[in-house]
Amino acid sequence: MTPIIAATDDIAACVALRRRVFIEEQGIAEADEIDDLDAEAIHLLATLDGRPVGTARLLLRGDTGKIGRVCVLPEMRGLGLGAELIRAGIAHFRPMPGVTRARLGAQCHAMGFYAKLGFTPVGEIYDDAGIPHQDMILPF
Repeated sequence: MTPIIAATDDIAACVALRRRVFIEEQGIAEADEIDDLDAEAIHLLATLDGRPVGTARLLLRGDTGKIGRVCVLPEMRGLGLGAELIRAGIAHFRPMPGVTRARLGAQCHAMGFYAKLGFTPVGEIYDDAGIPHQDMILPF
């Protein structure tokens, strides 16, 4: 059982995963989670045996590839899917001309996870939807 991670047009599946993790599990308000950026984003979907189990959203901002809305279903955590989603995001942005780094807003409790993938913290800790975050970057 190897998960497949690929870009998808099935935004509904990605939003359903985000709803389950961010809104239902973490208590983030729907107004903070669902925004108008989904239409311009590249969505990565992780599937296992055809079942959606994780997602990430990629946005290009000048010379920066932004990786966000990364989530994995609770019962699928600990299998490396989150790291694979981040690596897939990096692989998407790294070959793009003029893109010099990847950036993400890490929930502070997850900063160690992102640090193991090469990201370093920048700036101050801030509140995003009631959860402490810090931006982290990975230079290319």
